Amino acid sequence: MAVALAWGVLAGAGRAGAGPAPTARAAPRYLERSAPAPGVEYREFTLATSHGTALGHLLTVDLREPGVSLGLLHPDAVASRSRVSDMAAERAAVAAVNGDFFHITETQHPGVEATGAAVGPEVSAGQLLKSAVPQGQRFGPAPPPGTSTEDVVGVGTDRIARVGRLTLRGTVTAEGRGTRPLRGLNQYAVAVDGIGAYTSGWGGASRVRAACGVDTSRSAPCSAETYEVTVRAGLVARRAVTPGKGPIPEDSFVLVGREAGARALRELRLGEPVRFEYGLRETHRPPFAFALGGFPIVRDRHRLDGLDPLTGAVRTAAGIGEGGRLLYLLVLDGEMTYRAGLTLSELADVMLALGADDVVNLDGGGSSTLVVRDADSGRATVRNHPSGGTERPVPNGIGVFTRPAPETTTDRP
Repeated sequence: MAVALAWGVLAGAGRAGAGPAPTARAAPRYLERSAPAPGVEYREFTLATSHGTALGHLLTVDLREPGVSLGLLHPDAVASRSRVSDMAAERAAVAAVNGDFFHITETQHPGVEATGAAVGPEVSAGQLLKSAVPQGQRFGPAPPPGTSTEDVVGVGTDRIARVGRLTLRGTVTAEGRGTRPLRGLNQYAVAVDGIGAYTSGWGGASRVRAACGVDTSRSAPCSAETYEVTVRAGLVARRAVTPGKGPIPEDSFVLVGREAGARALRELRLGEPVRFEYGLRETHRPPFAFALGGFPIVRDRHRLDGLDPLTGAVRTAAGIGEGGRLLYLLVLDGEMTYRAGLTLSELADVMLALGADDVVNLDGGGSSTLVVRDADSGRATVRNHPSGGTERPVPNGIGVFTRPAPETTTDRP
């Protein structure tokens, strides 16, 4: 059963002939509407779905409005978590939603700590903070075929929102020993036979999980062959058989290898010069100014094949419309009356009806959080009811920012 078609009253109803239209079931009922800032609109509505009634919280962000922008919300370290409301308050965001799925638990490997790091890439202010874990190491519901942990949603330096794919391309070079490919940057899981690099941006979390699971399964045993090298000021300063933990100084980085990668690192000697270099491969330009991970459910106004039509859940999604100038940020409410939520198939229909051309599913359940700054108090207030009863700390989110438009000056004779 699908959700409502009657969404023409929402900003940006779907264009005729642009793709398969969702089939009607019931129209949304609007409960609240406000504009926390020019170019930013908040709406709350209820909607009948196949599992009952859903309560939705929607932010529509118009990037054509001067001063409106989007950015990555994140704690001080990749391997850490914070509440969306706290991150929004610290950055003075007008509004925000939670972001990517993350390494939330580690039941398959006793004694190994959950890192809290996100699944996909993170780009903030044009800088890559982390890259994506292998596909089989992801957390969250089963994604549609053909999607990847490298898929991201974000905004380019041209202020155009888009969905893309960010692939790490890097090398580790030891003088006199040659060059090997870099298979991870600040990730909770490194590819089999690979070497991953960890910078001060990782934080102090344990790096043991980097060698657990395999590229096709996160529940596979931890590797029996690991090695870690700490490089300080460009020279090997420490060697260890087991990956460690603790903060990494600004002048240092840590290399963690497993299987063939571990054997390569084992050859390095104290005092040897080592460097690593990395960049991103993406098919679109200009580059992302900000981006975070999630899996696509709609591309070019067409629902992807393989979307789950049965499992209803509280969800968060980001949709892009109007050629990348409009962003729709939808969070479902987790209050008991509405907790049945939407299936992925229904979520795609809702976002299409809003006018989104491309849609990415973000982390849901207890992570789903939408924050809007209160006009009277100036505080960042959670507008939905988190399904866990309290706001869950998450590794990242999407922040909405505004600044006053510059005053127009007129030259006088």
